[in-house]
Amino acid sequence: MREYQVVVLGSGGVGKSALTVQFVTGSFIEKYDPTIEDFYRTEIEVDSSPSVLEILDTAGTEQFASHAGPDIKRMRDQIIRVKRYERVPMILVGNKVDLEGEREVSYGEGKALAEEWSCPFMETSAKNKASVDELFAEIVRQMNYAAQPNGDEGCCSACVIL
Repeated sequence: MREYQVVVLGSGGVGKSALTVQFVTGSFIEKYDPTIEDFYRTEIEVDSSPSVLEILDTAGTEQFASHAGPDIKRMRDQIIRVKRYERVPMILVGNKVDLEGEREVSYGEGKALAEEWSCPFMETSAKNKASVDELFAEIVRQMNYAAQPNGDEGCCSACVIL
């Protein structure tokens, strides 16, 4: 069984932990308790291939919560610097789509940024589980694609940025 490492990054309060817990346990966390850092390990089947995901749920950067756009761009830049190559498997995620009236980023803005970064864009809701399983399946596909001869050989870690 192939193992993949996934890091969930984003500003404080965007739902990183809620999304991760919803995927791993199938339950929604009502109460917001800022995460220091949590690690999860779970099995997933993607395209008929069983796999193990090791998910690192990182602490949010609370001081930038009201400036999520600049914060997320800095996070991506840092990922590129650390990984030392431009094509890190990643997915840009707009969470909390169940709160349509409180939207801070439009679908078009998220999609445009993802196109600029050459990565997929998905909208999810940890609360009603909209596209949660699909998100983690897609990140596995992104890592598999990157590991092929035309991608970055041997790559099996990725980032989900909210």
